[in-house]
Amino acid sequence: SVGIAPIKMVAKIASAHCKPDGLLEVPPGGVRTFLEPLEVRRIWGVGPVAERRLHERGFRTVGDLARADPEALRRVLGDWGSALARLARGEDLREVEPYRDAVSYSEENTFGEDVTERALLDATILTHAESVARRLRRDEIHARTVVLKLRWARRRSAGPRGYPLITRRVTLRHATDDGDEIAREARALLDQVPLDQAVRLLGVGVTNLVPAQEEQLGLFRGHGRHPRRADLNRALDNIRDRFGSQAVARGAQGDAERAGLSLQIKRGEAEDPEPEADA
Repeated sequence: SVGIAPIKMVAKIASAHCKPDGLLEVPPGGVRTFLEPLEVRRIWGVGPVAERRLHERGFRTVGDLARADPEALRRVLGDWGSALARLARGEDLREVEPYRDAVSYSEENTFGEDVTERALLDATILTHAESVARRLRRDEIHARTVVLKLRWARRRSAGPRGYPLITRRVTLRHATDDGDEIAREARALLDQVPLDQAVRLLGVGVTNLVPAQEEQLGLFRGHGRHPRRADLNRALDNIRDRFGSQAVARGAQGDAERAGLSLQIKRGEAEDPEPEADA
């Protein structure tokens, strides 16, 4: 889903408001109109405790906050009450930072049909892990932590967050940029989850990043990077760079359509080359 607005907070709310797979634009003159009927918890930073305090004082909508006496909000939430009133009026001065250093790399997809087969989940994990690993290698980054994310197909409550989300993570002894290792760890994380219901979404990510040149090599065989694996990955990357991302894949990989805009180029990802003209 895509939210478009003149300020960061409203764009984020609009994106959540039009899930799934929608687009919502809030024009500059329509910010207050868009915000006013929303529940107070839709404002960034309002959690269950703050929401309860606001409800006890009669503040239930964003419009209530926008019209409130700043001093009344300060009595409820301290100095943050004044900032909350400004956000409720659509006054958000935070800058969008599109070029921050990456703190994680991830790939995920929502299945066309809810999945119960473990083999398909394993194949999808490998597909995502290989994609994440290619991006790490291109940016010369290694990752120490592998993250598995899945969302159950059975709705538990109303709203876009009504489908339960589970995350599991493991920190490795040695950082890696190898898709096979990332997939192996992600599958081990999946083993920890009771698969007693269908899965709607599956994702694999990495975090705890370090520059490749800072990663120490192990003293003993079996620890750290394996030179032959690194050579293989480099050769596969060269093939994909020349002939496109679909030129070569492992036989066990699934055919997972990545979540995200169809034209989106993610961090560490190269555009597919133009097809060569026939001689």
